[in-house]
Amino acid sequence: MGQFAIKSAFLLGAARVLAIDTVPERLALVERSGAETLDYADADLQQKILAMTGGKGPDAVNEAVGLESHGPGGVIENFESTFTAMERPYALHQAILACRPGGTVSLPGVFINAVTVPMGAFVAKGLTMWTGQTHVQRYLEPLMKRIEAGEIDPSFVITHRIGLEEGPEAYKTFRDKKDGCIKVVIRPNG
Repeated sequence: MGQFAIKSAFLLGAARVLAIDTVPERLALVERSGAETLDYADADLQQKILAMTGGKGPDAVNEAVGLESHGPGGVIENFESTFTAMERPYALHQAILACRPGGTVSLPGVFINAVTVPMGAFVAKGLTMWTGQTHVQRYLEPLMKRIEAGEIDPSFVITHRIGLEEGPEAYKTFRDKKDGCIKVVIRPNG
């Protein structure tokens, strides 16, 4: 989702896009798309974002992590992830803290239960939040037209092409972030 959000931002006129991740293959892919990258694990992440945006923060932040959001680790995060039904909104927290006053936080990710957010920062900054799952039927036709016209090439995210029988092993490869795996296309007949 994040890869396409970056391409979409440029397609819609963004002058700059900052991409934050910890997976080297995904960071390399977004660099090829023209985004500037930051490592989520960097202890000075928020300060670096401010430095890159003239002390203001980004105009808009897209939290495209969803259920894979991880924090700094440690006992509390491990406990919450293992023994409670709590969501892991670490990336959402970072998005709210990073966004400039009056900016927009977009949250197309997957959340199921209640989440805690830094509501004080959200309100103090006067942020707007857009949420929701993708409205496929609304966007399918205009996106297909852009693909057919050559404006968009979604194949850039495909890193592996496999036969159906290789599916279980490929899922493990994807899950474990191995072999540069970002997206897999499965051919039912090999």
